[in-house]
Amino acid sequence: MNICKIHENASKCSVNTMECFMVLSTQAQKISIATLCGLFGTLCIFENSLVLYLIFSSPRTRRKPSYLFISSLALADILASIIFVCSFVNFHVFNETDFSKETFLLQLGGVNTSFSASLSSLLLTALDRYISISRPSEYKLLMTRKRAWIALGVLWVTCATIASLPLLGWNCCTLNSTCSELFPFVDDNYLSSWICFVMVLLGCIVYAYTHVLWRAHQHVAYMEKHQGQVGKQNARMRMDVMLAKTLVMVLTVLVLCWSPVLVLMIYSIFARLSNHLRKVFAFCSTLCLLNSMVNPIIYALRSKELYSSLRMVFSRFRRQLKASEESPEADSTHKSSMIETICEDTRVT
Repeated sequence: MNICKIHENASKCSVNTMECFMVLSTQAQKISIATLCGLFGTLCIFENSLVLYLIFSSPRTRRKPSYLFISSLALADILASIIFVCSFVNFHVFNETDFSKETFLLQLGGVNTSFSASLSSLLLTALDRYISISRPSEYKLLMTRKRAWIALGVLWVTCATIASLPLLGWNCCTLNSTCSELFPFVDDNYLSSWICFVMVLLGCIVYAYTHVLWRAHQHVAYMEKHQGQVGKQNARMRMDVMLAKTLVMVLTVLVLCWSPVLVLMIYSIFARLSNHLRKVFAFCSTLCLLNSMVNPIIYALRSKELYSSLRMVFSRFRRQLKASEESPEADSTHKSSMIETICEDTRVT
């Protein structure tokens, strides 16, 4: 399929022009995309649902602001997986165009909201670690549950508002402006603004974690020199350092998974994309799902509290499974003993 060269905004805003963005031309490409989305999406939903269960099933973890931010990240990843997989597969694999411009922009807004909330949750977690390590004596006063919930509320409202702007009127159809080559009906200026928003979030996260790692290095050196003098404070520092390293791993995976998509978005603003690059963009988009899938794996491996809760869940499941397997055997043994007793009573009679 060649790149659709449409010169009039009236035709750009036609529903039929969405066929120009369906770049998967072979059955093998569609099967590959469907397989990747199905695999990553299913695992992402299962893993992040498990993370939410582990956090809120434990009174100890659900009271901590750090885990409230992680639960926001898990919720955003779940929503991103559901909305992204359904809309992406429906559009690129099944080539569905039986919906209006508003419906498409609503789906796109849902994807942008969830992925932006995921990134913003990482920013709040980075700021939480920043305060915990830079001002440990004031951490409990500064980072309360109430402030954490307010921050999460502002986060989700801001992300939803920014993602809804194309639906509210900031699109190339309403403004009679240049449309994006990657997304139907999306204004190039809006895409540029959204990219800037994402880059600002990434820059803030990188700055926060650079400071966190520097302070973590200082804490490790301090603990080695004063290991016998501080007990509980050392344990607190070790937890902060461990969680900081865990979230740096999450950030590294995030950058690696999102960089190809962001680079192609930026390139599309300044130059015309070839059909091959648009196919590459479609496949690179699945890396965002991979990022959402990897996040909870890192939590399970690095967070001692979540890992301990996970082990308790598995041990409880094994006990229930073992009890259910032993129950039929016990019933059959009980029934056979009853039959033998009846037979003996009959012979005696």
